[in-house]
Amino acid sequence: MMSGTNNLKSAAADMMCCACCGIAEGDDIKLKTCTACKSARYCSVKCQKDHRPKHKGECKKRAAELRDELLFKQPESTHMGDCPICCLPLSHDPQKSTLMPCCSKIVCDGCVYANAIREHKQKLQIKCPFCRLPSPKSHEEADMQIMKRAQANDPVAISLIALKRNDEGNYEGAVDYYTKAAELGDIASHYLLSTMYQGGLCGEKNKKMEVYHLEKAAIGGHPLARHNLGVREAENGNYERATKHLIIAASLGHEPSIEMLKNNHARGHVSKADFAVALRAHQAALDATKSPQREAAESWQKQWE
Repeated sequence: MMSGTNNLKSAAADMMCCACCGIAEGDDIKLKTCTACKSARYCSVKCQKDHRPKHKGECKKRAAELRDELLFKQPESTHMGDCPICCLPLSHDPQKSTLMPCCSKIVCDGCVYANAIREHKQKLQIKCPFCRLPSPKSHEEADMQIMKRAQANDPVAISLIALKRNDEGNYEGAVDYYTKAAELGDIASHYLLSTMYQGGLCGEKNKKMEVYHLEKAAIGGHPLARHNLGVREAENGNYERATKHLIIAASLGHEPSIEMLKNNHARGHVSKADFAVALRAHQAALDATKSPQREAAESWQKQWE
């Protein structure tokens, strides 16, 4: 116990001195931390450059550890988040929610259905269930509302414009809009950028950028991005890392990840304990998205199929 305490004190003391020349931080000397590993500090650019040959190996190792800590951290929810009305987690299935062009809010079908029933019974004007603006009467009006939101730097609206450019075959324009939406925090745009870099729609195929955006999406709670990382690791024979990715995806309610874990368990690549944990987390994620209103909406939709 004493040895561990001494190590912590030694590490803390090291962070108060330049890793190269050993000069201590003071009022007139400000040390800057290595941005990659966060474990070394320097008094000048010269000291950092001089220390680089000695520090390089340790820096890369620690930077990779920090990256994995972030990459394998369990997200609180999927990238979809919660319905802004009922505050229950949204399903990652886009067929079970509706995006409102007026406010860019994604509302679960349960709340959309409940609002529609209320408006029908009370003979009210059809309005957005969240912001209460009248619903657009045409696709053109909806497009105008989306453009207005995009001009206000709404990342969801910008991503929708990117999708439209992509459907038109304007891949350069799609990349520009997806990139802007991703910079503003839209996780789905990170995933879509990864697919475009994978397919060479951004020019030449770029594996580095593909993985970068795939990891960004996975960290943000995108189940399919997380699943794809798991598939990539499994194909490379890294089953321990693949299992971590797939368990996280399964705990976000992703069905294909559970199936892949089941198959890998049968092949001996996933332990019984890990598979059991994934099954419980997967079911809990599915249960969290259920409500009487959502079940009623689903039943009503099935009548028209």
